[in-house]
Amino acid sequence: MEATVGPITREAIPEDSTWDLDGLYPDDAAWKAELASLEAEVARYETYRGTLADSAASLAACLTFDMNVSRTLDRLYTYAHLKNDEDKTVTFHQGNYERISRLATRLAQASSFIRSEVMAIAEERMQSFLDDEALEFFRLYLERMLRYRRHTLSAPEEALLAASSEVGRAPRDAFDMLDNADLKLGSVDDSSGRRVDITHGNFQSLLQSYDRELRRGVFHKFYSAYGDHRYTYASLLASSIKKDKFFATSRRYPSVRDQALFSENIPAAVYDNLIAAVHANLAPLHRYYDLRKRLLGLDDLHVYDLSVPLVEDFHWRMEYPDAVERILQALSPLGADYAAILKSGLLEGRWVDRYEVKGKRSGAYSSGCYDSNPFILMNYLDDNINSVYTLAHEAGHSMHSYFSRKTQPYLYSDYTIFVAEVASTFNEVLLTRSLLADDIDRETKIYLLCREIDNFRGTLYRQTQFAEFEHLIYQAAESGVPLTVDTFTEMYRELLERYFGGGVKLDECLSLECFRIPHFYFSFYVYKYATGLSAAYALTERVLGGGASELADYLNFLKSGGSKYPLDLLKDAGVDMTSPSPVATALARFSELVDQLEALTVGS
Repeated sequence: MEATVGPITREAIPEDSTWDLDGLYPDDAAWKAELASLEAEVARYETYRGTLADSAASLAACLTFDMNVSRTLDRLYTYAHLKNDEDKTVTFHQGNYERISRLATRLAQASSFIRSEVMAIAEERMQSFLDDEALEFFRLYLERMLRYRRHTLSAPEEALLAASSEVGRAPRDAFDMLDNADLKLGSVDDSSGRRVDITHGNFQSLLQSYDRELRRGVFHKFYSAYGDHRYTYASLLASSIKKDKFFATSRRYPSVRDQALFSENIPAAVYDNLIAAVHANLAPLHRYYDLRKRLLGLDDLHVYDLSVPLVEDFHWRMEYPDAVERILQALSPLGADYAAILKSGLLEGRWVDRYEVKGKRSGAYSSGCYDSNPFILMNYLDDNINSVYTLAHEAGHSMHSYFSRKTQPYLYSDYTIFVAEVASTFNEVLLTRSLLADDIDRETKIYLLCREIDNFRGTLYRQTQFAEFEHLIYQAAESGVPLTVDTFTEMYRELLERYFGGGVKLDECLSLECFRIPHFYFSFYVYKYATGLSAAYALTERVLGGGASELADYLNFLKSGGSKYPLDLLKDAGVDMTSPSPVATALARFSELVDQLEALTVGS
């Protein structure tokens, strides 16, 4: 599809370019009927309350009911959020999304007694339950739940915490409204004298301009808006941290980080080793900054100079069907079965809602549920190579979900966030290697190298910097340090100086960047981007350098869902994330990429 001046309407898009949701519900009426049926089930939870300790059979009956409710809720939610994202201006779908979200909260409250009652069963009696044939299917599920025994409260307290979850979202919701609706980022004159409004969507694009005065003006104007609201942003971030402290303390965790790592059984050493490994390998990153400064012909390098493409006027055109074929070619090391399933889904299977239309949600994601195909939301552009990479990335998520759901039962089909980025990054790595192996010109090779280098920079280095900042600010809060504007910006400034080194001149306003990162409202999440990328690179090296056994290990990882803890799943695939080796492998690859770029640009 050609790039257009403005988005067209959904009705103008060919049906085979949209996703097919009929496998979920044939129409909105069918969705509404199942919603009503599930709403009637809420009251049935009360019939199980107080019975879970009676026998293994009683416990199994309750867990089976709860599992079936969750499966139906997933199906309803998936349809509602996909329809809502097709056109965010349709109030009918907005209303349905609100209905299912409210029902999810009601079900969480109604079922909140389950965990408390399970925890209250005496250990000896629970062990006899676990050995009973009636609970064989739920054994792993219960063992994972029982890990939380000391962190689970009484039934009334659990219900209260469940009910308070909406209130707990207040800092994040307020941040979203301030950052996306109320914040005025200002405007600048571009190189042709045209007045351009700065938005979150075009900020990075404007920083790619070859007009340095424009870049400088955009950068300072953008951060001046955050400077004008810095006290509000600091208050919101502090409130979010205090909220996390409240929930962690209520559940008797030593710290918020301990709570965040506990759910996936991740040792703190994995987090700390990541930061230590990156600290020890900042030299290649600083070397890249020096190389960029030389190639741009600058006396000093600022952060607003880091997004300028080193290849000017890079041209790319690839229509969606051709992109699918090119991705399949790149992923050929994963075998014919993988390729056949993916090709079917991306083309005739209608997994993908391909193009931008009026009102459609921006960005891209992979979604779906146990009872559906994977679904990919895209805003594909034929003239943007990033669209091809995005499709490969989301296809990785979708194939991970596809294999997990086909292989595992519903209860164990979901994989955790810790491993969620592995398959998607793996696909991107294979795509870059395949493109670089083509007979391509020097400029295209430089462009691809820079793209992978900048992906490393944004995912491994930058997300580790964010992870370190999170650890520092939560440590400060838990030590009683006041969370003020100065606390946040001074800590952030120290990290900027470490990660950028002496080769980048840091403008004072960059310290305000800590207030614009939405991930900080999802505590201790960002480190998983860095560990996921590291695992993906380690697995890529293992699969490409191995044989049938190494490939089978990786494909079995994709099929494993949540049947084990994430570190165990990765270990079975051949990567031990408790060791520094995977991060070191990824960082070594980064250094190689900088070497290749340097060799290609000697004399430039």
